[in-house]
Amino acid sequence: MSESTELGPEDRKIITLARSARARNAVPEGAAVRDETGRTYVAGTVELDSLKLSALQTAVAMAVASGAKSLEAAAVVAESEAVSDADRAAVRDLGGAETPVFLAGPDGELRLRIAAG
Repeated sequence: MSESTELGPEDRKIITLARSARARNAVPEGAAVRDETGRTYVAGTVELDSLKLSALQTAVAMAVASGAKSLEAAAVVAESEAVSDADRAAVRDLGGAETPVFLAGPDGELRLRIAAG
């Protein structure tokens, strides 16, 4: 794991999209992923009686369902201080172990940058 506050404009964009999904839907987490073609997929937490997915798992599922073959980066906006193992595994399954995962607070400030692996 490594921490970094240096973000390029495309990485800042997925954090902004994740933050807006969290606020717009009033959910605990917002997430966004960018696929190998630069397309982005944005999602919030899913909490149904029969289905519970984190925002990042939902964003990865949306990417897969839309035909993405890989991920370039992923972002989560939440109150938490860590990215769950399950979230990292979902990113790793599609993007590989080196895919960066950004965790930002509700204010959009980067807290952590880690590799999915």
